[in-house]
Amino acid sequence: MQDIIGTADTTTLDVVTGYVNIVNGMVWGPPMLILLLGTGIYLTVGLGFMPLRKIGFAFGELMKGRKSEGEGDVTPFGALMTALSSTIGTGNIAGVAVAIAIGGPGALFWMWMTALVGMATKFSEGVLAVKFREVDADGRRVGGPMYYIKNGMGKGFVWLGGLFAMFGVLAGLGTGNAIQTVEVVRTIGDTYGVEYWITGAVIAVLAGLVILGGIKRIASVAEKVVPAMALTYIAVGLVVVALNYTGIPDAFYRIFSNAFGFGAAAGGFSGALIMLAMQRGVARGIFSNEAGQGSAPIAHAAAQNNDPVDQGIIAMLGTFIDTIMVCTITGLAILTSGVIPAECDAGLFALGGTSPEICETGARITSDAFASALPGFGQHFVAAALALFAFTTILGWSYYGERCAEYLFGEKIVTPFRWLWVAMIMFATMLLYAGDNITELMNTFWLTTDTLTGLMAAPNLVALLVLSPLVFKMSKEYFAKLEAAKAAAATASE
Repeated sequence: MQDIIGTADTTTLDVVTGYVNIVNGMVWGPPMLILLLGTGIYLTVGLGFMPLRKIGFAFGELMKGRKSEGEGDVTPFGALMTALSSTIGTGNIAGVAVAIAIGGPGALFWMWMTALVGMATKFSEGVLAVKFREVDADGRRVGGPMYYIKNGMGKGFVWLGGLFAMFGVLAGLGTGNAIQTVEVVRTIGDTYGVEYWITGAVIAVLAGLVILGGIKRIASVAEKVVPAMALTYIAVGLVVVALNYTGIPDAFYRIFSNAFGFGAAAGGFSGALIMLAMQRGVARGIFSNEAGQGSAPIAHAAAQNNDPVDQGIIAMLGTFIDTIMVCTITGLAILTSGVIPAECDAGLFALGGTSPEICETGARITSDAFASALPGFGQHFVAAALALFAFTTILGWSYYGERCAEYLFGEKIVTPFRWLWVAMIMFATMLLYAGDNITELMNTFWLTTDTLTGLMAAPNLVALLVLSPLVFKMSKEYFAKLEAAKAAAATASE
C-alpha cells in the first residue's frame, strides 16, 4: 500500500504550506479575532446576558425538546444532537492538545471566552435558522446562514449566501471529513497496528449506511450515540483529573497567567504570547464548538419546532456542552498530567521559534495524559473516543455539506454529494500513504481547515450583526410572554 500514492514532492509541499500559512495568518489575524469575539460580546450584551443567565432554563427546554411539537424533520433534541455530533470531534481531543502545546495553557482560557460569548452567537444562529428556513422540492426543511442571508438581508445579498455555501462545501470535505478520517485512521493504526486502508474502509461503509438515509437517520443515530459518548468521556476525564488533583492549582495558575502574556521563556510579560494564546484558543475554540461558523444552524433549521427563539435557546447549549464541558476536561487532564513535551514552549514560539513536530501530535498528547493516570486503559479509551467522536462528526458534517451543495446546485445534487462524501473518506485515508512527508501534509491540512473555517464564518457573522435587532426583539417578546403566562397562572391559583 505504501506505493499507492508515493512520496509527495517535498519542494511543492513546502511551497503550498508556505502559501497556506500566509493565508491562514491573514484569515485568523486580529481582524477575525475581533470580529468573532466582538460579535459574540455585542450579541451577549444586546440580549441582556440572557444566554449566561438562562443555562438552567435551556437544559429544561432541551428535555422538553425530545418530543415533536412543530413542523420539521427531526425533534428539537435530535437537531441539537445532530449539531453536537459534528462539534464534538477530533477538536475536543486532538485540537485542544495542539492548542495548548503551541499556544500555551492560556489557549484554554481563550477557548472558554470564545464559548461564553459564543453561546449568544449560537442562540442567534438558531433563531434565524428557524425564522428564515424554507421547504425544498422534496419537502425537507432547509435553512442556515445562506437562507437567512437571502431571506433576511434581501435578494441583493444572495451572493453572500452563495459564498458561505461554497466555503461550507469545501470546509465540510476538509474539516468534517478528511481531518476526522485521518485522525482516527492514524490513531487506530499507531495504537493497534491496523492497516490504514482497513480502518478507512470500515468508516466509509458505516458512514455510508447512515448518510444515505438522510437527516432523519443521522439524527436517529446522533440521539442515541452523542449523549452516551459525551457523558462517558467527561466521566473518565474527571477521574483522570481527580487522580492528578495535586496539579489542579498549578494548572489554573498557568491557564490564567499565560492567557495574559506571562511566560518564563518570554522573559515575563509578552504581547506576542497573548496573541499566540488568543489565536490558538479562538481558532481551536471555533473549530471545536463552531459558534459563529454557521454550520450548526443548518441542523437546527430541520427541527420540529415552530418557535425560533425556543430552538435558539436549545441551540446555545451546543457551545456550552462542547467547550465548557468536554474541551475543559481534555485541557485539565493534559495540564494536570504534565505530559506536554518540553520542546513545546509557547513563550519560545511567540518569540519567533518554530514548533517541532511533536507539538502537532494532539491525539498522542491527550492519549498520554489519560494513560499516565489510567495505565493499560487510558490510551485505549482515548483511541475509542477519538474514533467515535470523529465518526459522528463525519455524519453531522455530511448534512451541512449536503445542504450547502443543495443551495448552490439544487435538490438533484443531494444523492451524488452523499456518494462523494463517502468517497472522500477513502481519499483522505489514501493520503496517509504519502510517505515521509505525511506529518507536514497533515499539518497543511490542519491549516487549510482552519482557513476555511474562518472564510466560512465571515459571511455568517456579517448576517448576524445585520439581523441582530430582529433577534433582540424576538427574544424580548418570547420571555415577556413567559412572564405574562406565569403571572396569569399565579393569579388564577389565588
